[in-house]
Amino acid sequence: MNNTVTPFHIAIPVHNLAECRTFYREILNCEEGRSSDHWVDFNLFGHQLVIHYKPKTESTDQHHNPVDGHDVPVPHYGVVLPWETFESFSEELKNKGVKFVIEPYVRFQGLVGEQATMFFLDPAGNALEFKAFKDMGQLFAK
Repeated sequence: MNNTVTPFHIAIPVHNLAECRTFYREILNCEEGRSSDHWVDFNLFGHQLVIHYKPKTESTDQHHNPVDGHDVPVPHYGVVLPWETFESFSEELKNKGVKFVIEPYVRFQGLVGEQATMFFLDPAGNALEFKAFKDMGQLFAK
């Protein structure tokens, strides 16, 4: 396996470009890049996130799968952070009043794949998960 991690690119729909632009810039502290009237680039921990305007649809149903006693929203996206960064980032989000779908906690404690994780939604309802492993070698462990 190649140990060099390259940035990913993800483009997500938002029905409220201005509100989401503020959320990613001011709540998640993402540096803003290029933009137009319909999209905005952000630096999400070194990865390229693009929010694209898409009109709101009638359906707001979100699917969830049970994982470790929690209902995990699907789909979701996020970044695996260093443990210390996860701890400080989760505290910062709490201090900014972010409402969590799943509060920060340690999942699979004492088992293969033990990790800290948290889930929350952006203003358009996109689910985000940020996680951390004390042992990054556990990222793909079976």
